[in-house]
Amino acid sequence: MKLSQFSFELPDELLAEYPSEHRDEARLMVVNRKENTIEHKMFKDLIEYFQPEDVMVLNNTKVFPARLFGNKEKTGARIEVFLLRELNPETRLWDVLVDPARKIRIGNKLYFGEDESLVAEVIDNTTSRGRTLRFLYDGSYEEFRKKLGELGETPLPKYIKRAVEPEDADRYQTIYAKTEGAVAAPTAGLHFSKHLLKRLEIKGVNFAEVTLHVGLGTFNPVEVEDLSKHKMDSEEAEIQTPAVTTINKAISEKRRICAVGTTVMRAIETPVSSMGTLNEYRGWTNKFIFPPYDFSIANCMITNFHTPKSTLLMMVSAFAGHDLMERAYEEAIKEKYKFYSYGDAMLII
Repeated sequence: MKLSQFSFELPDELLAEYPSEHRDEARLMVVNRKENTIEHKMFKDLIEYFQPEDVMVLNNTKVFPARLFGNKEKTGARIEVFLLRELNPETRLWDVLVDPARKIRIGNKLYFGEDESLVAEVIDNTTSRGRTLRFLYDGSYEEFRKKLGELGETPLPKYIKRAVEPEDADRYQTIYAKTEGAVAAPTAGLHFSKHLLKRLEIKGVNFAEVTLHVGLGTFNPVEVEDLSKHKMDSEEAEIQTPAVTTINKAISEKRRICAVGTTVMRAIETPVSSMGTLNEYRGWTNKFIFPPYDFSIANCMITNFHTPKSTLLMMVSAFAGHDLMERAYEEAIKEKYKFYSYGDAMLII
């Protein structure tokens, strides 16, 4: 398939700047691949589509406050620093993006906090906006990470134009987030409330947790018409024994296995055995899923409504079938579903 097949016009008013007042009261479009049908529900209604011993696979990554604002030495120019990934805990080396990048050169120092208690030195260029920083902080590693948390703010996606609000620290985090390391939330999971999870648990649905630390590369637009030429950025993933056991049992019993989000789907499609079962995994994945693709693990998927020409949209197309996905998106626009991180959801069964 070609990039141009994933283009569509999205009215600005369908971009969600805020989430639903109650997490599980977002709208839910149910797309049935077998029946070729589309239904309109509320997110909390998804319990109707699951039976005891079915499995929901959750991404337990936790977003950290990755956006910092500092001042350049001598000039005092205000610089935005976006923490991408920690390269070395001992030497406190980080890959970051800086803005405005033209002002930041190797050897520059940046000062953070009103008391300038945190300092960073630019030691390398990585991309046009990318730099490697060495943080200088007089304290233990735990104190350093605490300081980053105090100075940083929740990194809302760029398309949300409003200012960050204190409530976003909780809004932009799944209720089951545990393992810190993501710079963006696995947004399909934002719709789950504690009440809904408890109802699913009481019904007998099983949960398996995996970790994929979402990076900015997930949201990079595809710019090549030939999709096979697109390169995904690598993201760190971990799948441990309990999840493998739960998922493989469900595969053998032909249960419904639901990937909650594209990040989960990418994680569980990375370490598939030759028998079509899941293996344990710890490492990096740059898996790019686009049509045509045979999925090995999940036979159900929860996802948000995605941007045109995005890798996320391409994965949904591969899973739902391109014609059905196009129909679903046309209907979503007609019925005024909200798009993107704080938007509404789709259940593909």
